[in-house]
Amino acid sequence: MSVIEDILAGDRLALARTLSEIENDTPEGQRALDELFPHTGQARLIGVTGAPGTGKSTLVNRLAYLYRHPPAGVESKSVGIVAVDPSSPFSGGAVLGDRVRMRDLAGDPGVFVRSMASRGSLGGLARTTSDLVQVLDAAGYEIIIIETVGAGQAEVDIARLAHTTIVIEAPGLGDDIQAIKAGILEIADILVVNKADRLGAENTTRALRGMLELAKPGKRFPQHHAPVMALRPPPDLGEGEENGWEPPIVQTVATTGTGISQLEEEIARHQKYLHKSGDLIHKEKIRLKTKMDDLLQYSLVSRWRESITREIYKTTLDKLVARKISPQEAVRVLMNGGNL
Repeated sequence: MSVIEDILAGDRLALARTLSEIENDTPEGQRALDELFPHTGQARLIGVTGAPGTGKSTLVNRLAYLYRHPPAGVESKSVGIVAVDPSSPFSGGAVLGDRVRMRDLAGDPGVFVRSMASRGSLGGLARTTSDLVQVLDAAGYEIIIIETVGAGQAEVDIARLAHTTIVIEAPGLGDDIQAIKAGILEIADILVVNKADRLGAENTTRALRGMLELAKPGKRFPQHHAPVMALRPPPDLGEGEENGWEPPIVQTVATTGTGISQLEEEIARHQKYLHKSGDLIHKEKIRLKTKMDDLLQYSLVSRWRESITREIYKTTLDKLVARKISPQEAVRVLMNGGNL
């Protein structure tokens, strides 16, 4: 059997090796992405983001455990987790802090956890995060949870990748205006106030609810990853969704599992809304367009670097540092192969 056939058959070792090839941008990894792409498009993608210290990893652990051990009469689902960690300053690899908090999932054949280093990327994700998600999708994982690095105020990329974006806040991590600074009203499909057993949780919840009210001039504010608001609401969306999706606020205590069931219900409700409203197709188009544009930019820059010598680049940079040419002139020189 080929590696692709092994992955489609559920071989975890083949899957892990292929993910490493993709992260390292090898020709084998690129071929695997090409061959696996026709098998994608079935998984539900859930993004989890928020500032450091809000309990993202613990909440992801609890949520994945619930999908694997649902209430009686509900079928369990296989779960893939991509946890983007900060890069180690020594090895350049992932710090692997998320693995420590996901020990409840260890040994479960229906769960695959992959930590990856951000490798200096902004936006809370690494450059190949969407590729890893694609492979887990092809491998048959029904739920894929993407946890961002927790940069705090630069994590909008997750909203372009995930179908449902969960933004986690916690009391005691700063003033209420941080919620606006982080742009959470722009990217959140569901807001979670974690550590709700702490003092100040009600104030945080009340502040978020007030911000949601201020942010919607009618009954709904358009999100950056949502389609333009229609003049007439889509049919049969359900009570409370006539003007689009309004992000609910869920209080949780991830360490004890409190509120996790309610969070899962809100995720399911949002998925149902996406299907009925047609937003799911729109999100998929946005996701694939973003991926194609990123690859195009990366490929063009790589091709340009191959066409220019290191000496021309160094000489142009020296002139720029010496203020002999402007940054705009430097770019024109480099784009013209060293000639103005």
